Formats: sequence, structure tokens, C-alpha cells
Amino acid sequence: MDDAQSDLKLEIYAMPGHLIRRMHQASQAIFDIEMAKAGWDLTSVQYAALTAIAARPGLDQATLASAIAFDRVTTGGVIDRLEAKGLVRREIAKGDRRSRRLHLQAAGDAALDGARPVVRAIQTKMMSGLTGKEQAVLTRLLQKALNAVGDTRRVSHRAVEENAKFA
Repeated sequence: MDDAQSDLKLEIYAMPGHLIRRMHQASQAIFDIEMAKAGWDLTSVQYAALTAIAARPGLDQATLASAIAFDRVTTGGVIDRLEAKGLVRREIAKGDRRSRRLHLQAAGDAALDGARPVVRAIQTKMMSGLTGKEQAVLTRLLQKALNAVGDTRRVSHRAVEENAKFA
């Protein structure tokens, strides 16, 4: 490896964005493995959706998307899969036939109750390289950093290029 490659390697390993992306990959892998071991057929996003619906029964899909920081279209697919599994039901909203209200089915409540301890154990496993105090500091700092960037979402390069035309 030449000096330029070595400098680049060292540079990316000191970049928060790179480290966050790698930690996200690791956290997703841990989540998938541990949930499968426990016998739950849930993704981390499906778990987040179930949690949000349980906390606010009757919320609409747009509100759910915002609550779990996902776009509406992707959230629609998540709800489709949860509905197919019998975990969630959609009800037509009174007064607005275009809107669907989301509720957990009994199986959704059971899945959430059963998966919750597994998810808590996953959090512990993800942070196992840190002391309890470091875990609390990291969590607080991640929350602070997320608050600073607000509701920033991933945007395709095409959308950026289109917006640049009008700037």
C-alpha cells in the first residue's frame, strides 16, 4: 500500500460518517441474527413501526413515517408486510376515506411483547465494547448530533442535480 492509500485509509477511519455507517451495518447484522435466533421474523424497521403504532394507536401512515424517520413510500411497504403477517390492520379514517389509521392486531401486540427483550439484549450487545458510562455518553451525543441535523433525509444524486438547476 502506498502512502496515498495509507493516508486515505487512516482518514476514513477517523471520519464520523464512515464510523456511523459501519456501526449501522454492524447493528443491522446483530439485529437480524439475534431476532432470527429468537424466532422472530421482524426487521428493525418493522419493530420500530410496531413500537410507534403501539404507542399511538390509530396514527396514520404519514405520521408513522415521520415517527420512525422513513419516507412514506417505504413505510407503506413496511405496513404492507406487517399487515400480511397479521400484525397490523389498517382502518379507513372517519371523515377522510383516503386516510388509513393503523392499529396493532393481537398478534402484533404479542410480537412486540416477545421481541422487546430481544431488542434490549441487542442494544447491550451493540454497545458491549463500552462501559456503562460511555454507553450513556455515546447515546446522548448521538441524540444531540441528530437534533442538530434535524430532519435531514437521504437524497438521491438525481434530486440534488435537479434542485441545482433551479438554484
